[in-house]
Amino acid sequence: MKAIIAEDEFTAREELKYFIKNYSSIEIVGEFEDGLDVLKFIQKNEVDAIFLDINIPSIDGVMLAKNISKFSRKPFIIFITAYREYAVDAFELEAFDYILKPYDESRIRSMLKKLERVYDEKNNNSPKKSMRNKINLWKNNKIMVVDMDNICYCCARERITVAYTKDQKYSVNESISDFYSTLPKSKFFRCHRSYIVNITKIKEIIPWFNNTYNLKLDGTDFQVPVSRGNIKEFRRIMNI
Repeated sequence: MKAIIAEDEFTAREELKYFIKNYSSIEIVGEFEDGLDVLKFIQKNEVDAIFLDINIPSIDGVMLAKNISKFSRKPFIIFITAYREYAVDAFELEAFDYILKPYDESRIRSMLKKLERVYDEKNNNSPKKSMRNKINLWKNNKIMVVDMDNICYCCARERITVAYTKDQKYSVNESISDFYSTLPKSKFFRCHRSYIVNITKIKEIIPWFNNTYNLKLDGTDFQVPVSRGNIKEFRRIMNI
């Protein structure tokens, strides 16, 4: 996946490059400080994504994105800006994401994972089927390649997330929100602010206090709670 950065602030550009290089396999093929230079480059070179500051010289980011939207092959646009007020414009231009400065590392990491996943799906570059269902988790200072189907539930533990299978416990150095964004929603549901459940592992739904539920799962004796705020969506998913 090839990308360019259009950012006239050196510090912000270097910080973004650091995140891209450390949290993705995206290749940065160009860096620009001027909107006109960006337009000239992408008219002659194909790129897959543009990290685009709104406040850049010659042609601002919004105007530049409007021009790009007319291309037959449209790259993903990720706006990077200190201004919230352009979010509506970004939405109308179907931007992939809208990142505010100063950068939040976990927010950037989550966005990059999603960007690569969507790019792979769009271009049929996804790994073979046997690998699509795998995920990298940590155990005893080693990266373990785990089949997602074996995960029963996940639990937030301060700034990390712990994933439980029938007989193993793994961890990932991400918040539960960031980790949930990487999981297929066809199998996993965030039933509580601190828990994610593998829907295919549910074997019993137990009514609990205040119209909530506890869930018994295949492969574990632990009962996963469903919070009141997630009851409506849970009932829809489970056809209750």
